[in-house]
Amino acid sequence: MWDGGGFACAAGLVVISITACGGNVAAPTSAPPSSPARPNFVVIVADDMAYGLIGPSRRVPFVRLPNLDGLAARGVQFDNAFVTTSLCSPSRATLLSGLYAHTHGVIGNETTDLGPEIDTYPRILQRTGYDTAFIGKWHMDSRNDMPRPGFDRWVSFRGQGVYQDPRLNVDGKPVVRSGYITDLLTEYAVDWLNHRTAKPFLLILSHKAPHEPFTPAPRHAGAMLDAAFPEPSNFADTFGDKPAWQRRYVSCGGQADAFTRCPDPLPAALPPWPWPAHELWRLDYMRTLLSLDESVGTVVSTLAARGLSGTTYVVFLSDNGIFLGEHRLGDKRLAYEESMRVPLVFGGADLAARRVSAMALNLDLAPTLIDLARVAVPSNMQGRSLAGLLRGAPSLPRDAFLYEYDTERPFPVVPDIFAVRTPGRKYVAYPGDPAADELYDLVGDPGEMVNLAGRPEWAAARADMRARLQRLLTETGATP
Repeated sequence: MWDGGGFACAAGLVVISITACGGNVAAPTSAPPSSPARPNFVVIVADDMAYGLIGPSRRVPFVRLPNLDGLAARGVQFDNAFVTTSLCSPSRATLLSGLYAHTHGVIGNETTDLGPEIDTYPRILQRTGYDTAFIGKWHMDSRNDMPRPGFDRWVSFRGQGVYQDPRLNVDGKPVVRSGYITDLLTEYAVDWLNHRTAKPFLLILSHKAPHEPFTPAPRHAGAMLDAAFPEPSNFADTFGDKPAWQRRYVSCGGQADAFTRCPDPLPAALPPWPWPAHELWRLDYMRTLLSLDESVGTVVSTLAARGLSGTTYVVFLSDNGIFLGEHRLGDKRLAYEESMRVPLVFGGADLAARRVSAMALNLDLAPTLIDLARVAVPSNMQGRSLAGLLRGAPSLPRDAFLYEYDTERPFPVVPDIFAVRTPGRKYVAYPGDPAADELYDLVGDPGEMVNLAGRPEWAAARADMRARLQRLLTETGATP
């Protein structure tokens, strides 16, 4: 059990439930159905795209992404989509496997790849008759850009890659291309779609954009010159009732030199400073999204031109969120909403326009696509299929999920994090410092400005959320 001294989970525990972890080896996959009418899938993954930039509720009103808006307006938009780890490599491994980071083992950026014992939805679809292609940023194990299991077509690069004139790996062979990375990846994707056979297919188009260094395509470098960003309602967070490390992080960053630049004792609260409405990095971030939006439009138009719209599901999502000045922050990692929440849209095929308020996770992508392909979902997957929600069917609501983050060596200021989020509350715990916890009322305080963990009138709610967190840690097999 978990007490005031820290966390402890029973080793080797297997719990049979909707969120149970099972083992790492997938259950046997059923043979492909005999019907030829199996759907196709195009999964478009953005890198560090903030939620609230498409659809009716906008964090930045002046940004226009017409192709993404069109996909959302015609399809199913999840208003409450989250990642279980807000970091590129762990989240991408979760998207592929349907497993939490502590289960699939990719807990940090660029150093580790999925092990051969971890099954993925591309491998499962490939085994059951799908043509599969991966085009874009893989990011796990940055030393290796060679093709990974599960794909018939492979176009990728090492690590983060570059925006201009990239060195690519195309089916195991090095290729140097001239041009802008978003355009080049789109070109490879369209070429693959234009050479389809009669087999059902899966295309994963995994963009570098809009990851830092935020570098727009040359044609967009002068866009939105007069734009002024509205100040977020939670920009003026003083962090006075929050863990001290956050004051260091906001003031001096997450790297090791932050400890010397912001030595102890830290101030009890951060003083105010003015909102930078015309900050260049934020504007270049938005400009970088413009070519991403064009890419989505090109892919959707290609499907329509080839008569594939009615048989192809198009999924758009991001690997994690990003702060755009909220809480005075950029980047991600933390358990605040701006870091955890992502855009998630399903379009095409037989879907009607719909907005879904139920919580959806990056854990759910793999079981959803396997389910839509009419293949048995492996019992060890920790996500759940969203197929029913896509068509408006009632579904057992998710009442809570686990968020986790493991400290990275390059960013020692940010500690290990475990958090539990429900539809109305969030509890954040730090295994290395059990006294530094956080509790937020998301209904009354959606900006997470007031930490309620130390308030006596919230003691019962805090105890309930601590118990929920312990249950999730036990059910998913997490070992701090």
